[in-house]
Amino acid sequence: MNYKKISKAEKELFDKDGYILVKGMLKPDEVKKLYAIAVQDQVISHKSYDRGDANGLRTKLALWYSLGDDVYSLLARSKRIVNGARVLLGGEPAHFHSKLMQKEPKVGGAWEWHQDYGYWYRDGFLYPQMISVLTALSPATKENGCLQVLKGSHLAGRIEHGFSGEQVGANQERVDELLKQLALVFVEMEAGDTLFFHSNTLHRSDANLSDHPRWSLISAYNLLTNKPYKGNYPSATAPINCVNDQALLESNSEGIEEDANFLVK
Repeated sequence: MNYKKISKAEKELFDKDGYILVKGMLKPDEVKKLYAIAVQDQVISHKSYDRGDANGLRTKLALWYSLGDDVYSLLARSKRIVNGARVLLGGEPAHFHSKLMQKEPKVGGAWEWHQDYGYWYRDGFLYPQMISVLTALSPATKENGCLQVLKGSHLAGRIEHGFSGEQVGANQERVDELLKQLALVFVEMEAGDTLFFHSNTLHRSDANLSDHPRWSLISAYNLLTNKPYKGNYPSATAPINCVNDQALLESNSEGIEEDANFLVK
């Protein structure tokens, strides 16, 4: 079975735009398995917390730091994903954390403009040599609040972040100026598509006012040499134990374990 690989041209596009969208990174059977397990995963349900937007709508998410043999980890540890992170980061990656985003119909809230490194800088990473890898488990459209990115905004460097309600957002004055200069892209995705984006790429999403859920699995990777100087993030300081791309379908693994080192809110 053939799996997608990041090409030299895609690497050049990533360096220029701050993101690349890889269509069909996951096979239909893989998406079906992941989504079926995720929606019934009692540990995910129990460990999820939510964040409200300015209008009181809320998005649920569960975030964990440790990789295991569950289906989510088999994707995060898969050669196609890890090799993609390796190519785009320009060196050996480590796994920082993974999260399952659950933006439900009618109630899933918006996310303010932010950079992931706006958060991770505070976690002790000295350099923005980090990347997010978002895989759609269900279709992402304008109607259900797909991700929006500012093309090339990673080249602006880290922007100061502060609280905007329950969320942490980028300085709006700088965002407004960048909006005048850079292209705003709605990243619509089919289930199984994967978006790789730089830690300084500005992104946001609208609320899900549609009748359809938007679920996605996002894993964050740092360059292995870019170890955090504070905090306790063991997986961010160690090489990833990769698995073959076939492992996701061939394994009997189910949902995540309670001891995956979840973020507690």
